Amino acid sequence: MAEEAAGGGRGKRGAEGGDRDRDRDRDRDRDRVRDEEGASERGPGAAYHMFVLMEELLDKLKLLSYEEALRPHNMRPLSRHYFALPTNPGEQFFMFCMLAAWLITKAGHPFQQPQEYDDPNAIISNILSQLRSFGRPVDFPPSKLKAGCGEQVCYVLDCLAEEALKYTGFSWKRPVYPTEELEEEEITEDDAELILNKLEEDVVEEESDNEEDFIDLNVLKGQTYRSDMNDTPKHEEILQSTTDAVEWNLEVERVLPQLKVTVRTDNKDWRIHVDQMHQHKDGIDSSLKETRGYLDKLHNEISKTLEKINSREKYINNQLEHLIQEYRSAQALLSEAKEKYQEGSGGVTERTKVLSEITEALERVKQETEEKGSSMTDGAPLVKIKQALTKLKQETIHMDIQIGVVEHTLLQSKLKEKSNMARDMHAAMIPEATMLAMPF
Repeated sequence: MAEEAAGGGRGKRGAEGGDRDRDRDRDRDRDRVRDEEGASERGPGAAYHMFVLMEELLDKLKLLSYEEALRPHNMRPLSRHYFALPTNPGEQFFMFCMLAAWLITKAGHPFQQPQEYDDPNAIISNILSQLRSFGRPVDFPPSKLKAGCGEQVCYVLDCLAEEALKYTGFSWKRPVYPTEELEEEEITEDDAELILNKLEEDVVEEESDNEEDFIDLNVLKGQTYRSDMNDTPKHEEILQSTTDAVEWNLEVERVLPQLKVTVRTDNKDWRIHVDQMHQHKDGIDSSLKETRGYLDKLHNEISKTLEKINSREKYINNQLEHLIQEYRSAQALLSEAKEKYQEGSGGVTERTKVLSEITEALERVKQETEEKGSSMTDGAPLVKIKQALTKLKQETIHMDIQIGVVEHTLLQSKLKEKSNMARDMHAAMIPEATMLAMPF
């Protein structure tokens, strides 16, 4: 029965633990739904706010050299989105508690490092009380921090990191950008296109050189023509040349094959690309003229709608300001009540454990009492006693018989000894009498 009672106690504790796990999962699902609803109310970008907050937190932790806090535990450095995405709840919760305790100590408030078997509710309550002591608002339930990830975890660590930076005297300054020299972009092209471009450049340079030579000759001819009209001797000096005509012709024949270049049209030609770019630009300009009017009209409508929304939002905020204050105060009271409930639930679990131990001891005492009662009401011991008494009586009778036999034997031995003594005495007295009766 004690084993059954112990098994029943373990079953009850297992059922209670399963109920607590189910309640915790249900609360987590409810909080997730509430977070999604709150994110949808705040805007489409609210769901990604914790990623930005986590990156800012990581920068602040790096400024505080948080690796020294991880080194005693042999833990890896944090990733960019460590507390933003759920990966390992147990490890993330331990990392959160350890970093929070380290940051609180860095901020000037001594705080003991949490251990593995400490109560999570008590740890979270102590961290939130320290956060309130810094003047930071806490408008969310403590159960949000049990998952070890999420926007609330990032918010708590970010606030503690800011307080630690303030305590260490750190101040943010404007960034100083280094002056970098602009490097020329290297454009990788095909070998054929590069060869073609080089060839075209060489051809263009040679044509430009030839054009410059022709231009110089034309200018020279014009100058010689004008000078010929003005001064004939000077014109004759200019027309005279020291270059040999045969050597000039030979040089022309030698260079002429190198000046003849045949360029095949290719789809990779940059001229075709430039023409296509001009065509596309003309198409874009024509389409832009048609769509600009629609876009301007749409922009005006969106601007008016945004102005109406802003004005309506301001009006609603003004009208509901007192309700928002009441809601915030109610949220604060609710968070305090939940904290007290969590603290009370911790005491209830301890008392439940003590009650189960007392119940097991009571069941054990009941079993011993029942065993004693059953042994008292059972007639088997009385029968054994009666059998023992009869056996003792029989043994007593046998002993009496043996005692009588021994007494009889002893009496006979005494009588025999007495008769022997009398016979000896009589035998001794007869010789003396005969000795006295004889004459001397």
